[in-house]
Amino acid sequence: MQIPIVRFNRTQSDFSKALRARVDAYFKETGKSRQGDWRMYLKTAVMLAAFFVPWGLITFGATGTGWGFWVAEIVMGFGLAGIGLNVMHDANHGAFSSNKRVNSVIGKVLDLVGGSSAMWKIQHNILHHSFTNIDGLDEDIDTPSILRFSPERPLKKVHKLQFIYAWFFYGIMTIFWMTAKDWMALARYRKKGLIKSSGFTESQLVREMIVSKALYFGYIIGLPLIFSGMSFWMILAGWTVMHAVTGMTLACIFQPAHVLEDVQFAQAEAGGKMEDDTFSHQLKSTANFGTGSRVFTWLCGGLNHQIEHHLFPNVCHIHFRALAPIVKKTAEEFGLPYRSSTTFASALALHARMLWRLGRQESWA
Repeated sequence: MQIPIVRFNRTQSDFSKALRARVDAYFKETGKSRQGDWRMYLKTAVMLAAFFVPWGLITFGATGTGWGFWVAEIVMGFGLAGIGLNVMHDANHGAFSSNKRVNSVIGKVLDLVGGSSAMWKIQHNILHHSFTNIDGLDEDIDTPSILRFSPERPLKKVHKLQFIYAWFFYGIMTIFWMTAKDWMALARYRKKGLIKSSGFTESQLVREMIVSKALYFGYIIGLPLIFSGMSFWMILAGWTVMHAVTGMTLACIFQPAHVLEDVQFAQAEAGGKMEDDTFSHQLKSTANFGTGSRVFTWLCGGLNHQIEHHLFPNVCHIHFRALAPIVKKTAEEFGLPYRSSTTFASALALHARMLWRLGRQESWA
């Protein structure tokens, strides 16, 4: 089984030519690298500390079993989300550093915290970024049947309540990821012929995933069980709370960027040709939010600037704030949409409204 073939318009539009030229000019005039600098190394240290310092306190019994334990687990949850948003994301896009080896090593942090960087690169870099909001290709909207994230998917009666229960699934997202998702993805990508793109054989990936996940569960569950004096069930409950925080945080950052009423969705058809070129498609299927807050931008790894990220995925997120006015002005000149919610809260409200609408309306123009 191969993935459906979708061909974007290969004729480079005047918009994409102008935007590329202006962004190139920005980096040339400022003398800045497209990749990260010392700020990325500092942020990496902060995010890793936010995860591993409370882990150490829990593991060696410093938190006890009272409120300190639960606070530490919550901090770990935000730290884990921070690692995903700020550290491994840029590295696995090749945007963390101009040194490929550094990107590879930092990208493996995802494996250290229970995921698979190889599976993530296929799912995110190849399928999501190449085919954003295209049903049948973009796995970010390819959900279990109980959820409906695209008007191209069949509407079921249960979907009327998804605007309520979807948030529960967001909360267990990374629990599923660490335990089952990567293995299911490996089997799926083998059938779709995508394993070769990882640069590894299937057997190499299996060995890598077994080792990394054994290491993860060994230190996240095993070591606290040995040294903290807590029961297995207490440790498991804390782990669940940690992942609930992480899953909800990641979902609330990524979903308002693409699952909205006024963004473009499409259906993948074999041999299908897309009217838009890739740049225009990314603008029509992506939205920004809360970009006025420097603190929020720092915390979420610039992923409130999803438009800039999707147009220039190999550019480090520390540059998105400077690129945004360039992208917005160019889009307006060529009559293309540049969607941006003023606040994070308003973006979440728009996403919730989209979930409500997708649960009641089969399709719309």
